[in-house]
Amino acid sequence: MHISWETIFSNFFEYGLFFYSVTLLSCYIGLSFFSMRELNFYERKTRASDFKVLAPSQQAPSISILAPAFNESATIIENIKSLLTIYYNDLQIIVINDGSKDNSIEKMVAAYDLVKTEMEIPGLIQTKPVKAIYKSTNAAYQRLLVVDKENGGKADSLNAGINIASGEIIVCVDVDCILEQDALFKIVKPFLENAGKRVIATGGVVRIANSCVVEHGKLVKVNLPKSFLAKMQALEYIRSFLLGRMAWSRLNGLLLISGAFGAFDKSIVIACGGYNTNTVGEDMELVVRMRRYMHEQGLPYAVIYIPEPLCWTEAPVTVKVLQRQRNRWTRGTIETLRDHRKLFFNPKFGLLGMLSYPYWFFFEMMAAPIEFFGILFFVIMGILGEINWPVFGWFFAFIWSCAFSFQPLPF
Repeated sequence: MHISWETIFSNFFEYGLFFYSVTLLSCYIGLSFFSMRELNFYERKTRASDFKVLAPSQQAPSISILAPAFNESATIIENIKSLLTIYYNDLQIIVINDGSKDNSIEKMVAAYDLVKTEMEIPGLIQTKPVKAIYKSTNAAYQRLLVVDKENGGKADSLNAGINIASGEIIVCVDVDCILEQDALFKIVKPFLENAGKRVIATGGVVRIANSCVVEHGKLVKVNLPKSFLAKMQALEYIRSFLLGRMAWSRLNGLLLISGAFGAFDKSIVIACGGYNTNTVGEDMELVVRMRRYMHEQGLPYAVIYIPEPLCWTEAPVTVKVLQRQRNRWTRGTIETLRDHRKLFFNPKFGLLGMLSYPYWFFFEMMAAPIEFFGILFFVIMGILGEINWPVFGWFFAFIWSCAFSFQPLPF
């Protein structure tokens, strides 16, 4: 019996895409289950918790907040003011001016009574040259350090901050983000709780601040974004944080802590060589490298995610800016998976190599090209009259219903 190449080609794509879709849907169902388990566990564990008991505690680890800034002159004073409102017993705030071309450094010097200080910088991680370190003469701003350095990008700025940081835990934030007042208490708590495994990184839910009311660096009223594009991102953020990252946290297979707000064990970060300056996805790459380091050292560890909004950020409201952001995220994912391809189905790395990495490879990195070829194949089959439209209608309704059911309400 002769089978044409056209039939083989058609069957390959048809069954291949069907298998891919079923596998992806099964993963979503599984992740939803683990996410619900983790959310219920977290709710029971924290129901009677008073996170603020950590505020005066001498047992709580010291924290250094690192906030890179580049050409942020218009908002830098308010942004720093927001960081200074955060209360924690042993807190250091380091703002890194990454070679800004505007008058950011002059505005900070004037607003916060900054003067140059002679401070020895440990050469733990190589960075672009630091031109000056400023400290305030005003006791009200004694926790603040401002680093002025040559431009090297966000990763290089964070590395400069790591070199100077005195805290045991470093918290890396975008300088324009707004943190909840109890964010540090919640994000540092896992570092104190897991006796069996060393917590190397923690993160929390990032929410969209568009249309919210902010006064004196504090979020005072939460509103749904007015922009349609921002509304879609608000929905997407909740789905990705509560469905995806909470499930991977439950499985201890999380590969990403948001660059907008994440806490890391400084000693492990330094042992891993700090942030990679050769990728645009430095946040994901660092988490993967830290996890890989712990596996190679044979040390039990955990990366924890917290299902509460700890950080608020402005989302893009134009297609051009959104496209640029997603392009950077995609390139960062590709670069990270490429650089750590040794993990791919490598049983030596346990769940990291056998589940987390393959999932990101097939369903994050490869999703866009597979979807493109799937649409192209559908169009070709439609032109050739090879589509069973009643079956397609039922299948489309089923997939759409599943997709809709995975979208949580944005309030």
